[in-house]
Amino acid sequence: MGRPSSPLLSPDRIAVAALALVAEHGDFTVPGLAKKLKVSPSSLYNHVSGREQIVELLRAQAMSGVDLPDDTDGDWQTAVAHIARAYRTSYARYPRLIPLLTAHAVNSDHAFRMYNTLASILQNARFTPRDTLRTITALDSFVLGAALDLAAPDAPWRDSDRVEPALAEALSTGVDKGDAFEFGLTALLTGIDAAVNSRR
Repeated sequence: MGRPSSPLLSPDRIAVAALALVAEHGDFTVPGLAKKLKVSPSSLYNHVSGREQIVELLRAQAMSGVDLPDDTDGDWQTAVAHIARAYRTSYARYPRLIPLLTAHAVNSDHAFRMYNTLASILQNARFTPRDTLRTITALDSFVLGAALDLAAPDAPWRDSDRVEPALAEALSTGVDKGDAFEFGLTALLTGIDAAVNSRR
């Protein structure tokens, strides 16, 4: 039998199969991934170094839709908000991947590109190194939570006699996740700005 005209495996094929397993089960194992690809586990190691590299391939896929601004010297809130919106939209495509990625230290070019850009924007806005890290961490927490929320039911609260009047009145206004995200993003960035300026 002749050799196949194209390789049976590649990092991209491995990442696609791992992503399918995560979408179905919330995680993947190397033996399970090999079984899905109909190869031996040892065959995978001809293309990836191990589970950690596969996780980073998945992180790169999750971040592939994050558009970064060219200008890091302008208004920092506008630039950070731009990144946050793209970050949320990109990660929201793979909600079951988020818990897996947050359990592993970042080690992908895509991720470092975004975090380096954020750090440059904040440094140019005269943030201290400590406030830069605080801001990036807070933004991560907010955006990843918002990305998960996009996968939640449109009506996350069930009708119940445990819903008291104040909550019932709020629920009657309807749920608009986009509006809630923008409200939270504005509050977060405005609050950070106030906190940073109060110490200058």
